[in-house]
Amino acid sequence: MSRLTTLPVADATGATAELFSAIKKSVGKVPNVYATIGTNAPDVLAAILSLDGVVSKSTLSKADNEAIRLAVSEVAGCDYCLAAHTLMGKAAGLAPDAMKRIRVGESTGDTKRDALVRFVRTIVTTHGTLPNEEVRSVLEAGYTERQVIETALAIAAITFTNIINRVNDTTLDFPAIA
Repeated sequence: MSRLTTLPVADATGATAELFSAIKKSVGKVPNVYATIGTNAPDVLAAILSLDGVVSKSTLSKADNEAIRLAVSEVAGCDYCLAAHTLMGKAAGLAPDAMKRIRVGESTGDTKRDALVRFVRTIVTTHGTLPNEEVRSVLEAGYTERQVIETALAIAAITFTNIINRVNDTTLDFPAIA
């Protein structure tokens, strides 16, 4: 049960209604997490949508972006984002078994993506400056320095929605994952 106020999408007005309309046009519905954010802080919703737009236009593949989101959401324990990004991961071409392995940090057989997931998990499970070998490893796997920066942005964006969902206990409106 959600803890923060969330208006029915049809009851939104002003900037919130405009944002909800754009989201609905883009994805077919207004996910509950966006409804909660928009109800309480439409400017924050606009900011996270803008950030997500930059992430989606990065040089990382859609599958790599979804792998990042799944890895971070698993570490955070965000059931909502895991459900949403399992669905989006499937649409991006990730196989169900690969997504399960990404979530727990096991090898998927895709050496390059596995290096990215290890890098992401290291970032979100450790503190302080990353050891040089961690950065070198993801670069040697074939990712560029730009993609390392884009990975950091993708981590920041999903971390925000993970936190909102953990605070709110957002009602799941995506198929639950097993």
